[in-house]
Amino acid sequence: MFQQQVYIFNTFLMLLDALCIIAAGYGAQYLVKYYVPDVAWRLEESIFIGSIMLVMFVNNYIMGQLHMYDDRRPSSMFSLTWSLTRSIIAVFTILTSLVFLFNPTDYPRSFLLIFGGLSLLLMLLERISIQYYLKNIAGHGINVRKILIIGNMTRGKIVSELLVNQVSWGHKLVGRLKTDNKKKDTPDTLGTIDDLPEVLRNHAIDEVVFAIDGDKSLSLEKYLNFCKQIGISVRILPALWHPGHHSLSVERLQGVPFFTIHTDNFNATGLLYKRMLDIVGGLVGTIIFILLFPFVGTAIKLDSPGPVIFSQKRIGRNGRIFNLYKFRSMYQDAEQRKPELMDKNEMQGSMFKLKDDPRITKIGRWLRKTSLDEFPQFLNVLHGEMSLVGTRPPTLDEVEEYKIWHLRRISAKPGITGLWQVSGRNKITDFDQIVELDCRYLDRWHFSDDIKILFKTIFVVLKRKGAI
Repeated sequence: MFQQQVYIFNTFLMLLDALCIIAAGYGAQYLVKYYVPDVAWRLEESIFIGSIMLVMFVNNYIMGQLHMYDDRRPSSMFSLTWSLTRSIIAVFTILTSLVFLFNPTDYPRSFLLIFGGLSLLLMLLERISIQYYLKNIAGHGINVRKILIIGNMTRGKIVSELLVNQVSWGHKLVGRLKTDNKKKDTPDTLGTIDDLPEVLRNHAIDEVVFAIDGDKSLSLEKYLNFCKQIGISVRILPALWHPGHHSLSVERLQGVPFFTIHTDNFNATGLLYKRMLDIVGGLVGTIIFILLFPFVGTAIKLDSPGPVIFSQKRIGRNGRIFNLYKFRSMYQDAEQRKPELMDKNEMQGSMFKLKDDPRITKIGRWLRKTSLDEFPQFLNVLHGEMSLVGTRPPTLDEVEEYKIWHLRRISAKPGITGLWQVSGRNKITDFDQIVELDCRYLDRWHFSDDIKILFKTIFVVLKRKGAI
């Protein structure tokens, strides 16, 4: 019910915001025409309407990014005003840039200033009116949804605060029932959970929220059945949820509800976009790899004996083993010589790195410095074993030395580049810090992050700050 209200309410808000922009555009036109001296209005109607449409749609998008269409009410008038101001500044910066770029004839610069000011003023008045309605009118009508909370003081307070800040066109907290017989009460306490039948008879209640803390001795079945029998809707705050945990959600499988605990910020839509980017980038990278192969392959063969392409078993997503491909940059006996170099390892933890590794060939040093040795991995990307952006795939022996929490870095598809590679990668020598960066990438992932990391990687490679 609440989410449906939020959807309807925010759709209405977006419509009102759009109407404010339209009114501001025509208001600015009127003021420029009749009250701005030495300005003759000769702007083409199509450009005028196009400017309003651009501001209208871009403003709605930016306000969405600023969480102004969320289910939480603004914390203060200052935060509301500041968010609106940021949106208007961003939108009119875009519009002004386009005006100066295309320089349409007879475009009054004063129109931009007045249009922006009126847009901010009208939307601010609109939002203030909406907040006044929510605070002083919506919660006092006869059709207000009356809610009873059942739970201890801590979890009951959490629910009550959520409801107070929730966007809704009318709900009211009737009180709380305790789940134990302890004497510690609050002003809103109406009794204990055993008093539920009596409370529902003596008060007008539309909905009951169970916020139980996981007490196994307390069976909710009879209370849920009682609410069902008399037609009272019920919500349940899962005992699995605790403050600060945002990974718990409910999904349905053929109508059956399941609690889902997410361990990263990926979703089906984001993974689809990520895979589409991998296919496009993988195709481009593979074409470059094919063009490079004759020249790089010849250089590798002339420099040292052995194959052109080096293949090594690596660990992929959730323990999948695959063959990673690279242009060979080391001598053939590199793996056999690794144990004798372990005491010179520059990394702390389950990763081997040596700046002046004697196993690297002359051409290999150049390949690594230019990152050309990585191009065969675009085949891994096309095959779906790797992604363009992710965590670096570890070797089998590295994973054997992992601590439990280190394994989280391989819970997603590995990548050619990642957050570690563009975050001062040559300066980080502690493997735990690398894992922390990888986990930060998983926890905060957005599709735009992959785009940013790819551009940063290109910059890092062009600056020759080290191999990716």
